[in-house]
Amino acid sequence: MARILIVDDDPALLKLLSLRLHYEGHVPIEASSGAAALARLDHELPNILITDLRMPGMDGLQLFEAVHRRYPLLPVLILTANGTIPDAVNAMQRGVFGYITKPFEGADLMLEVNRALEVSSTLGADMPGELPGEAWREAIITRSPRMEKLLAEARLMAQSDASVLIHGESGTGKELLARALHASSARSHEALVAVNCGAIPENLVESELFGHVKGAFTGAVRDSVGMFTSAHRGTIFLDEIADLPLAMQVKLLRVLQEREVRPVGAAKPHKVDVRVISASNRKLEDEVAAGRFREDLFYRLNVVGLTLPPLAGRREDIALLANHFMRSLAQRYAKSLTAFAPGALELLGTASWPGNVRQLQNVVEKCVVLCTGTLIPVTLVQSALSSQGSELLPLDEARKEFERGYLTQLLKMTNGNVAQAAKLARRNRTDFYALLARHELESASFKA
Repeated sequence: MARILIVDDDPALLKLLSLRLHYEGHVPIEASSGAAALARLDHELPNILITDLRMPGMDGLQLFEAVHRRYPLLPVLILTANGTIPDAVNAMQRGVFGYITKPFEGADLMLEVNRALEVSSTLGADMPGELPGEAWREAIITRSPRMEKLLAEARLMAQSDASVLIHGESGTGKELLARALHASSARSHEALVAVNCGAIPENLVESELFGHVKGAFTGAVRDSVGMFTSAHRGTIFLDEIADLPLAMQVKLLRVLQEREVRPVGAAKPHKVDVRVISASNRKLEDEVAAGRFREDLFYRLNVVGLTLPPLAGRREDIALLANHFMRSLAQRYAKSLTAFAPGALELLGTASWPGNVRQLQNVVEKCVVLCTGTLIPVTLVQSALSSQGSELLPLDEARKEFERGYLTQLLKMTNGNVAQAAKLARRNRTDFYALLARHELESASFKA
């Protein structure tokens, strides 16, 4: 059974498609416009998307481009009339999975749908939160659709030995993602060796990466195998790769091309079998343009790329992460903490978090250390945030962010039961429906 988002401005065709997919055992999700479809994607991810090509406002190709930027692995099928087949073919050249010609036979529709679902199943295009307990990604705490899609991409990339470049701001969890990639790969039974390229003195970088023989330089009192050899048959993670000196970039490029290393002072090189994952908080394209990073090395490292969103781009995870950190830190410091006081999580949810997840963990740790009761109070969170110099969102924006996340959480808890959700929120159903409409949330989307 798959979730299939159908987008068409023709109510009759939308209903026909929905009935056919329901008959085949799938869960159809209806949207009457491109904008409505994007709103649905904010809180649920389908396995595939089917859209009409010709629609007023945002047409099918514009919708595809908007979806593809956010979820590049989601298969998209386009419905097209005979006269627009050339447009559909052009769309496929731009990345659309396939097209279905109108009027269509039910068998032809399902042939394309099943073909798309075969691809979708290999990508792990599941709903947020449906993958708990999987060992390879258990360290990454999230319910964000953005993060779930990123993890699905990572799982796909892990099946090959292609070099991966991870981009993300400091504190977003680049090493955690690298470890998840390694754990999901065929090399998981071997070592992952992590190297912070910016933390090694420039005169020691070559020795640290590739090793040295005894007597190669002053202080080399014994042989050293180096990080690449230590990672043989496993994975090496080169963090902050943009900090690697230019001279070492040349040597690293040769290692990647020849798949062999020569320790400092050694007469001969030796072969290494290593999968390379690198990461940077700076865009390497900008570093290449500025002449600080070799273009040929960039292409060697960036066979496939992943971009981690900042914490402010996945606000639905803030409360989840804060509670996770609170529980683990309370255990470490032997504190009898049970929860955040009312309003405390709301305050955390509206902060700007320039330091991302690492900053959030630091704030929570400060609260845990200083808390004397069983609940972390709002005042303590305010104090911790102030000491971090964390800016808050404008009040209207903060309210909107919190309200949307709060409503989404209620609907998830009640499986889309508006009466129960309204009762929990202590609002009447009319007001609650108005709130859902304001945020374009549909209760039916959350029904189990």
